[in-house]
Amino acid sequence: MVQYSRLLSVQARKVARYAVDVQERQFHASCAAASKVALSKFDQNVYLPYEKLQKNLEVVKKRLGRPLTLSEKVLYSHLDDPANQDIERGVSYLRLRPDRVAMQDATAQMAMLQFISSGLKRVAVPSTIHCDHLIEAQIGGEKDLARAKDINAEVYKFLSTAGAKYGVGFWKPGSGIIHQIILENYAFPGLLMIGTDSHTPNGGGLGGLCIGVGGADAVDVMANIPWELKCPNVIGVKLTGKISGWTSPKDVILKVADILTVKGGTGAIVEYMGNGVDSISCTGMATICNMGAEIGATTSIFPFNKRMADYLASTGRSAIAAEAGKYQGSVLTADSGAKYDQVIEINLDTLEPHINGPFTPDLAHPISKLGANAKKNGYPMDIRVGLIGSCTNSSYEDMGRCASIAKNAMKHGLKSKIPFNVTPGSEQIRATIERDGIAKTFKEFGGTVLANACGPCIGQWDRKDVKKGEKNTIVTSYNRNFTGRNDANPATHCFVTSPELVTALSIAGTLNFNPLTDELTGADGKKFKLDSPYGDELPQKGFDPGMDTYEAPPSDGTSVKVDVDPKSQRLQLLEPFDEWNGKDLTEMTVLIKVKGKCTTDHISAAGPWLKYRGHLDNISNNMFIGATNIENNEMNKIKNQVTGEWAGVPDVARFYKSKGINWVAVGDENYGEGSSREHAALEPRHLGARAIITKSFARIHETNLKKQGLLPLTFANPADYDKVQPTSKISILGLNNFAPGKQLDCEIKTDGKVHKIKLNHSFNQQQIEWFKAGSALNRMKQIAANK
Repeated sequence: MVQYSRLLSVQARKVARYAVDVQERQFHASCAAASKVALSKFDQNVYLPYEKLQKNLEVVKKRLGRPLTLSEKVLYSHLDDPANQDIERGVSYLRLRPDRVAMQDATAQMAMLQFISSGLKRVAVPSTIHCDHLIEAQIGGEKDLARAKDINAEVYKFLSTAGAKYGVGFWKPGSGIIHQIILENYAFPGLLMIGTDSHTPNGGGLGGLCIGVGGADAVDVMANIPWELKCPNVIGVKLTGKISGWTSPKDVILKVADILTVKGGTGAIVEYMGNGVDSISCTGMATICNMGAEIGATTSIFPFNKRMADYLASTGRSAIAAEAGKYQGSVLTADSGAKYDQVIEINLDTLEPHINGPFTPDLAHPISKLGANAKKNGYPMDIRVGLIGSCTNSSYEDMGRCASIAKNAMKHGLKSKIPFNVTPGSEQIRATIERDGIAKTFKEFGGTVLANACGPCIGQWDRKDVKKGEKNTIVTSYNRNFTGRNDANPATHCFVTSPELVTALSIAGTLNFNPLTDELTGADGKKFKLDSPYGDELPQKGFDPGMDTYEAPPSDGTSVKVDVDPKSQRLQLLEPFDEWNGKDLTEMTVLIKVKGKCTTDHISAAGPWLKYRGHLDNISNNMFIGATNIENNEMNKIKNQVTGEWAGVPDVARFYKSKGINWVAVGDENYGEGSSREHAALEPRHLGARAIITKSFARIHETNLKKQGLLPLTFANPADYDKVQPTSKISILGLNNFAPGKQLDCEIKTDGKVHKIKLNHSFNQQQIEWFKAGSALNRMKQIAANK
């Protein structure tokens, strides 16, 4: 075993000395307001920042001289330099001071490894690690959790000790899903938080701007460096009417996904408004914000209202609700006359329940048309498994409404026709539904209560009822349904819907069922219709916290040892990437030209690969194995352009790296959509990539690539994608004059012919310095060493 502190380079030690002043002061000033209401019960010495936010906002409003949207208020009030920051939607790069950082265990490994390599002694903002991604659904909650603790002991020990040493709170395995824990304990109206998971926007249900990022962004914030974000546009969604009956909050975002598609929210914050907002519970608003990630939105937010105040009170945070109330008009509500870049209107009175899928979360079917659409498209009609819960729909209200449907069916002698899996979002939810008999109802209904973890939602599912390649249908209340996402079976047709519809469809066992109009046959042979679901918004007896699963960091972690065994297959200390050599990138080989959708799941698969998230070399063996090679329409089979042999993508990449051959990957539209997985950027960089050239990028992934010293570039003419062949050699020219807003020249040489094209990029000057230094982390060290 090697104690990591012995391995710090001389340069890193300089960084550590430079950072002493940062470590000795309190968390940054935006949390040091005079209100003296604690940020959370776990952050008693850090206070709500409303007074400072209001002062910053006054500066910005005086400069801009116009009404502001709610999202603009929250965002601009967190500016590092409100008096001088350029502010233009869709153009400026904002330098921001987030209030906190949250990391789930799969991404926290790499984030903490990067933070350790910076040489800093303690994080500069309140930060937490949440163990939710490494627990595989197999048998049931207790046994699956015990198995995960055993298998992942090394990783959990690393995260626990790293958290203790560097001042990061640690939520143990079994605590629950990161986003539910944040909502229950940390989110507050007006919060600006970054989280290393794409569904971080869940916190918008409590009026916060919670933004999914890669681990390198988290390192910046934890290291007290202003966080950079391109100033988002603002899409307004005006809700009128009132949610009732079978319609649920999930149907709002399923409808928005239908309207905007998986990339329609890119570069924008989605802000909800209108009198319909007040008919949605706080956790329902969180569901809507959570799945905003599926339309590519930067994040989503609701205005502070009574439903949020009720939830804060129920979770022991009445003082926060009262303090937020003082700033409701000035900071936590949009100004009258504020301008939006686009406005969508949805009438909740007429909104029909939806079910979206398969294979993409924006293919929407109103429930009245699902059966006919499924038959027309040849989807498997019989449903094999129903799954409710996950970070998207695991609130007490969700569970109660589903239990009411289950009770209604059992009154007529019916249970779930298919396996029915229930994922509580947190230990608090699990304990409360156990106490109130809801879990017992699910078990009597034929359900299995899984661990408080992500489980099947992220591919952590040891599914046994179908073979890989077998065509089948599942319905879930999750947020994401890309090919192979849940069970690694590309033939599984996953449909995303509300937990209420999942429960109803599990009773019927077929897609050809509409609970609003269709009847079921009871055990007595009589026909009946399911009643509309109902459930308490909040538990009448209050929440049962369950087991204590939080581990607070000591006030001084200097003596804590963080050990990484150099022989470990799960964890690996990081080596810095090489700097740019000052020359153009010429005659680069095309590793793979990807056909069609290429999400971060395709670039860096999850499921069984999650165990290698802390070991860059091992996890790089999954690079691009899910992407379709345009040359042969196959996955993980490409031609080695040197030997002529066909092999797996990582194998060919490793061959090129061993020979010093630079390579590029070429992609289609919205490349890198989906999870915030920075490994999808780290792996190509580790295996020798220099650039990724596509028609367009998803926001988080584009930033992740920049952070690792890669060049994410787009075809100025999307048709130029067709000019690249697997045998092409690609040169990127003019890098000595690399500048913001200036196109790069590119030459595509194929069979002796040369096509000269232009490539666009979104780099600003700071990001260009990342490229030159070899990565953002390298650049951070350079700056620190020069001070």
